[in-house]
Amino acid sequence: MKSVLSTKKLSPSQRDLLIHAGVSLVEYNAIHIEFVPFDSPQTIENAIFTSQNGVKSFFDDVRSSTVENCFCVGEKTKALLEENGQKVIKMTEYASELSEYLVKNHKKDSFHFFCGNIRSDVIPSALKENNIAFKEIEVYRTTLSPKKFERQFEAILFFSPSGVRSFYEENNLSKIHSVAVCIGTTTAQEAKKYSDKVVISNSTTVESVIARTVKILK
Repeated sequence: MKSVLSTKKLSPSQRDLLIHAGVSLVEYNAIHIEFVPFDSPQTIENAIFTSQNGVKSFFDDVRSSTVENCFCVGEKTKALLEENGQKVIKMTEYASELSEYLVKNHKKDSFHFFCGNIRSDVIPSALKENNIAFKEIEVYRTTLSPKKFERQFEAILFFSPSGVRSFYEENNLSKIHSVAVCIGTTTAQEAKKYSDKVVISNSTTVESVIARTVKILK
């Protein structure tokens, strides 16, 4: 039976997708997320969220503000915002697409960007370069949780650049011959620093990563 390693613990329904495809699964959390206290204005006109963790931390804080408009990256992030009663003006698959949209359509607006301590520089750089006012607010922290594996896997599933760095911190590059299946281009760019066997899922969801993996292993 072919085996895969997931660098994120999956939900029961996600595990079933692999098991029903006849794939053996080993899973662990390569990174640890911690929500942190933060201060924000009572009323926020435009908020940017690039991850579900940012949304969860924001609404986990009882002091959270009223938000008029949300802009986000990822289908799951959008769904989570809408579950919390938020109006999502624009959702894109990648941060680069969202930054292009903001620069083109919202040059005169100002934003609050809710993010983690290890975040992509794509959106802040684009806003700065185009003189768009924004304030960055850290609402969660990501720490690496490296773990060494002595066995081989046909594929390794990666869901963030941090997860990639965490895995390769403890595992010998010369001994790893697995395909790295990545949730998006940013994660794939990080994986390519360590592996020449990198593929990208069709969309930025865990289910898409699993589907791509199953197709590769057939």
